[in-house]
Amino acid sequence: MLEFEIIAESATTRARAGVMQTARGNVETPVFMPVGTLGTVKSLTPDELMSAGAQIILGNTYHLYLRPGCEVIEQFDGLHKFMSWQGPILTDSGGFQIFSLAKLARISEEGVTFQSHIDGSRHLLTPEKAIEIQICLGSDIIMCLDQCIQHPASRAETREALETTSRWAERCKLAWQRSANGHSALFGIVQGGMFKDLREASRDALITQEFDGFAIGGLSVGEPVETMLEIAEFTLPKLPDEKPKYVMGTGTPEDLIDLVALGADMFDCVLPTRNARNGQIFHSQGTLNITNAKYRQDTRPLETGCTCYTCRHYSRAYLRHLFIAKELLAYRLSSLHNVHFFLHLMKQVRQAILEDKFESFRKNYYKTVQKETSL
Repeated sequence: MLEFEIIAESATTRARAGVMQTARGNVETPVFMPVGTLGTVKSLTPDELMSAGAQIILGNTYHLYLRPGCEVIEQFDGLHKFMSWQGPILTDSGGFQIFSLAKLARISEEGVTFQSHIDGSRHLLTPEKAIEIQICLGSDIIMCLDQCIQHPASRAETREALETTSRWAERCKLAWQRSANGHSALFGIVQGGMFKDLREASRDALITQEFDGFAIGGLSVGEPVETMLEIAEFTLPKLPDEKPKYVMGTGTPEDLIDLVALGADMFDCVLPTRNARNGQIFHSQGTLNITNAKYRQDTRPLETGCTCYTCRHYSRAYLRHLFIAKELLAYRLSSLHNVHFFLHLMKQVRQAILEDKFESFRKNYYKTVQKETSL
């Protein structure tokens, strides 16, 4: 179950604000989805995520299938109760993790045979199995199994992968329909690498299957940012405007703003929490490395005016001290700020679209972004 309504559109760009109605609540778009790979957005509780403004989070099929396994999560009637998150959850298919983490992965028409990165055990993930796992997880938005490829990839490799992805999408749709699952939605994934005509071919193969939404996969895999934006700019307008459009796995605040301008509605990325654990703090004027010695006696919050828990209670000097001392609280407080920053940015973007001021917001944002040395 998913309904999507566009509320407002930018007069000068393709940016748009909408509402996705899911079985577990409405999601206002454009939306950033914090990544909860193993049933947790690293170091943060669901209450903290809600307080930061999270509307929907992402879980990972590959990881949760291997550990703790569906036999455990079924005891809780799904991932929501298992992790105590009440809002919607989107789960990815596991295809990217098999490509990036699993050992000895082998692609066939049947599916992907792979060796677990945890214990070396052998598994077969078929399109039907990917749907079955996501139904077990209780996902509100389910992703079709797709074949991910390395970058750069040849035209022949890219075409073969997209054709496999298209056939798997048909099987995913049939498996999803047979599940008689009343509340979930199903998204198709457009592949095609950095070849525009192959992106269009992938779109054509998916468009007739009437998915609830469409994702663009295979971006932010090592290509230059300019290429990523070029492919997104080509592909996004070719997807149905009445459906949500999801660019998977991106990215920086600047990427998000540029992709919103191109018509994207949904995003996910590990950047806020991963970079937080390395001491990189996102700021409206750029980023700062909190372990830098210049913050040793800095009494200011991470960002003046920020309403996150960290900025309301702690100084840059204190957070730097925690990192230098390798205290676990450092990772929690920095993650709280970074996740809040991304979610608040999307809230500002949406408001600018609603007021038809998105282009001026975008220009002002770029004017304020500086290098770290000035922060």
